[in-house]
Amino acid sequence: MVMACVILIFSTALFFFYCQVTMQKILRRAFDHAHFQTLAAAIRLEFPTWRKAFEEPNASVNYLRLRGGLKGDYAALTFLLKNASNLRQGYSHEERYLMLYFRLLLVSLTLRHMLRICEKPAVMSLAAILQYFANVAGARMSSLRNADLSTSSYVLSQ
Repeated sequence: MVMACVILIFSTALFFFYCQVTMQKILRRAFDHAHFQTLAAAIRLEFPTWRKAFEEPNASVNYLRLRGGLKGDYAALTFLLKNASNLRQGYSHEERYLMLYFRLLLVSLTLRHMLRICEKPAVMSLAAILQYFANVAGARMSSLRNADLSTSSYVLSQ
């Protein structure tokens, strides 16, 4: 019985470690341009502000406003990922995985806030996921915009 519990605990720990490594691998994807800055400014995303607030020492943050802002940014970015510049009108496997991880981190943030445990790592991870989503959406829109310009210039030259 004890051995079974040890194996279960060890297997669970390895599973979560594997999930964390996979997340870091997805988030390390390099983009040719920081699309998240232009997209964040265009649709007034709040996650860059929250990231800056948590990078400062001894910063006081309104938790309800933080949570609402992160959820709002998540809703806007997932909508853009699905509908804007996406021919498949769906999410990739990586995006689905990040969406699930985002929801789990949001629950973790709630628990950390209630228990008064360090909230900064959860907020920084949530902001990194939102930055990834903004970069993907921005890259898709940028590639579509470039494709439209080349197509229209082709039509005008004929």
